[in-house]
Amino acid sequence: MTRDGQPDHPVTIELDRPPPAPPARPRRRRRWAAPVLAAGCLLLGAAAPPGRSAAVTGPVLPAGAVLLAAGELFLVADPSTLTAYGPDGRARWRAPAPAGAWAAASVAGLVLVTERDDARQVTGTTAYAADTGQRRWRRPDRVQPAGAAAVAVTEVRSVADPGQRVQGAVRGVDPATGADRWSVPVPSTAVLVTAPGRIVVVHDSGLTRVHDVGHGAAVAETRLPPAGYAPDNPLVVGGHLVLRHPAPGGTALTGYDLPALTPRWRRLLPVGEAPAPGCPQVLCLAGVTDRRALDPATGTPAWRWPGGAGWQPVPGDPDPTRQVLLRPGGDGRTLAVAVGRDGPHPGGTLPAGTRDCHLAADALACRGPDGRLTVRPVTGT
Repeated sequence: MTRDGQPDHPVTIELDRPPPAPPARPRRRRRWAAPVLAAGCLLLGAAAPPGRSAAVTGPVLPAGAVLLAAGELFLVADPSTLTAYGPDGRARWRAPAPAGAWAAASVAGLVLVTERDDARQVTGTTAYAADTGQRRWRRPDRVQPAGAAAVAVTEVRSVADPGQRVQGAVRGVDPATGADRWSVPVPSTAVLVTAPGRIVVVHDSGLTRVHDVGHGAAVAETRLPPAGYAPDNPLVVGGHLVLRHPAPGGTALTGYDLPALTPRWRRLLPVGEAPAPGCPQVLCLAGVTDRRALDPATGTPAWRWPGGAGWQPVPGDPDPTRQVLLRPGGDGRTLAVAVGRDGPHPGGTLPAGTRDCHLAADALACRGPDGRLTVRPVTGT
């Protein structure tokens, strides 16, 4: 959000020279009505106001360094060192870097860093203590969160997201030691979808089972309609499973309860519309020009965003309370908007040359125009 009387350019604060605390000022909040958003209110769709929140700058990032987000931390992995930064932009800890850091996640007080080789094959996952960076354990497969628990998979290579199409087995992992707790066989390839306390395994035949992550036992089973099962289909949104599949008259979405897998609603999709990431706790759909959201429990409209189809989500927490979406502006800068359960809210702009952004907690970390790590609060990006 913007505040009157502040400068029309981003304020930069060097990490080694923290600024004095500013005087308290009354906050002005703007909310857009939902479910229908008037196009005239979408300030960012045409000309966004300049970003006016303080940005904290860190070191220059080496060209080959990888920037990732895990829980409330930003990770910078260069060839030798893994450095964790907090949402305030200050370094929390450093540790020897794993080779080929590619993805990161947070679970049970750990930071999980998954590594890939030059052929894009996963070579393992290393767990670090989130508060100190101490290395706890390493496994030769991919480990990912399932709520407060973790599961390990042997992935099948896929252009979209190799970590969700699996084969061989899904294994429950003890976060304290990295050892197996249980194992569920996957005789052929399948799609894995995680949810708090649950995993959903969708086999190529449509046979779908929900397993409890505590002990691996199946708690529900059904056969889904024929569909193009893929890493992004079905989706778990707001505690519900949503499948995109062919139906009389076109393509439909069907929503299922979890863990029972009871079908609750079905909606035909307009031509050119498909589920899209970037909507916390609601099912986001992007069409030719507009973006809208459905309540995943009922399929009823939640809100509509005229002109919102072209915005791209920033990588970060897989189940955030809000998301940030970006779009190039006409002047070289990048427009930003924050999306919550109730829809998009006005944001600001990022300087020209900003790239490689990631979202953690209420902060956005990017490579700045000068190549430095730059962290700024989400509000009024």
